[in-house]
Amino acid sequence: MTEHPSPREGPAGTARRGASASGPAPVVPLGRTPVQQMDRLQYLDVATRRIARGMDLDETLRELRWAAVPAFADAIVIHLHDPLPVGDEKSAAAVVLRLHSIDRAPEARSALLMPHAEYASVAERVQPVLAGRLAKLLLAGRPAFGDAPGIHPAVAELLGPAASAHGTLPPGRRLIIAPLHGRHHVMGTVVLLRRPDRSAFTTDDLLVASQLATHTAIGVQKAVMYGHEASVADTLQHTMLPSSLPEPTGIQLASRYLPASKTAQVGGDWYDAIPLPGSRVALIVGDVMGHSMTSAAIMGQLRTIVQTLAGLDLPPHEVLHHLDEQAQRLGSDHIATCLYAIYDPISHRLLMANAGHPPAVLLRPNGHAEVLQVPPGAPIGVGGVVFESVEMPAPTGTTLVLYTDGLVESRDTDVGTGVEALRTHLQSTPHHHRLSSLERLCDRVLAALAPGPRDDDIALLTARFDGFPPDSVGYWHLDPHPLTAGQARRLTRRVLRRWGLDDLVDTTELLVSEVVTNAVRYASRPISLRLLRTDVLRCEVTDDSPQVPRMRQAAPGDEGGRGLFLVDRLAQRWGATRLSTGKVVWFEQQIPKGP
Repeated sequence: MTEHPSPREGPAGTARRGASASGPAPVVPLGRTPVQQMDRLQYLDVATRRIARGMDLDETLRELRWAAVPAFADAIVIHLHDPLPVGDEKSAAAVVLRLHSIDRAPEARSALLMPHAEYASVAERVQPVLAGRLAKLLLAGRPAFGDAPGIHPAVAELLGPAASAHGTLPPGRRLIIAPLHGRHHVMGTVVLLRRPDRSAFTTDDLLVASQLATHTAIGVQKAVMYGHEASVADTLQHTMLPSSLPEPTGIQLASRYLPASKTAQVGGDWYDAIPLPGSRVALIVGDVMGHSMTSAAIMGQLRTIVQTLAGLDLPPHEVLHHLDEQAQRLGSDHIATCLYAIYDPISHRLLMANAGHPPAVLLRPNGHAEVLQVPPGAPIGVGGVVFESVEMPAPTGTTLVLYTDGLVESRDTDVGTGVEALRTHLQSTPHHHRLSSLERLCDRVLAALAPGPRDDDIALLTARFDGFPPDSVGYWHLDPHPLTAGQARRLTRRVLRRWGLDDLVDTTELLVSEVVTNAVRYASRPISLRLLRTDVLRCEVTDDSPQVPRMRQAAPGDEGGRGLFLVDRLAQRWGATRLSTGKVVWFEQQIPKGP
């Protein structure tokens, strides 16, 4: 329960003085002296407009309290359904009302509700008696005077000890109970009280109370639905974003996602990082135009399509081409931008294509930041657009910053100015901050470029390139012939001994031999064998055949069919991935820890 102070001026029955430009609008006075019908109409017009402008629950009820006290009543007690119902579904659970707030005019603090006894307090929790007077009143949805026949039990249920304490309630028609009845549910109740020295409520005042309660109930219902939609939108948005980023060798990753200030206006911003064969990583950031649940849903579909295309190991421009085709099938109204990059930690190269997205920024180890000049292309969904991949060096220690337009564009800043501000901020970052964690870099970028309320979502993905040390890579091209497996075993043995991995020589030779033999069987061009030493020993064999091997159970009389069975039993992990030019079969082994 919250009791709100009432910093209002003038005696009971008079309105507050005109508010400032940023404060609430003045309310027409009602109550102490006889008023004309037009005064009530003007009051209701101002009061209901104020109540209707509330965007959340607390704001809606705050506007009701400001409109009601002291212009219409000297005190107000608000109980809300607990929990507040959502939607049109009926609930079989018993109705429970919980005290939300109390507001009293300064003059009423010694005359209404708890003036004499400390124990006389308003009921915090009310469960209306089935078929009781309060339950019938809530069901009817119409307000009632405090002196109506048989109304006292309802007053006692709502106000608890305060209803029976001496002098806490005014005599006569100075109390109104107004149910907050929404379109399909009871949302709560409002109790309005006037001091004994103020004129009693009239029949016209009962109609005013009914209108206040009706507009408040609709506002409460709207706020509940708004909050529910915001929660659903946030859940949908975060469910479609990566729950965590991968931790591939040779690259560090960090990300941030900030929703727009108006949470229900969910956007279609997304980012992703997808491990690819050969220890490469695909880095993606995209933005579906618009702010709606539909935008978030389309974003989820496009992200799924990108993940599928990335699994085919296509170059960036082909990924965007196929993504554009699929987006057109989703509907011509859905437009998105996307930037797709592939980082190879072994060759220290970056391959990137752009579909109408703000350009990436590359921060070099020496502190120089540059906006990458990649042909922007047209947004996804336009159709008939040719995308272009651009390759560039990615030296060790370089940081790539990908983002959506919410970071660099606002009502006061265009995209070009915002991108330059981002580049300047990165370049002016002190040396020790550039070398700190990417998490801190993300926080500093957001604090500098998006410190206040946002009109758009922001997705931010940063990647720091560590690369592979050359002495931890073994790479060979081998012609496919019957002696290739033996050659692969000799090369493997030589490299593992140079790396000091003698304990893995026998097992790795056997596994390499099986995988290479399978590749030679189907390959028509030279195959490649690559060994990578990180926290694990990884072996990759690539050939030009698209046929992906599958493990099967060999019969007792079969001469072959047991190679992948051995790989499955002896390797820590293994897999096979179809490429645009063939396939790669890989396996990993745990490197023994030294003494």
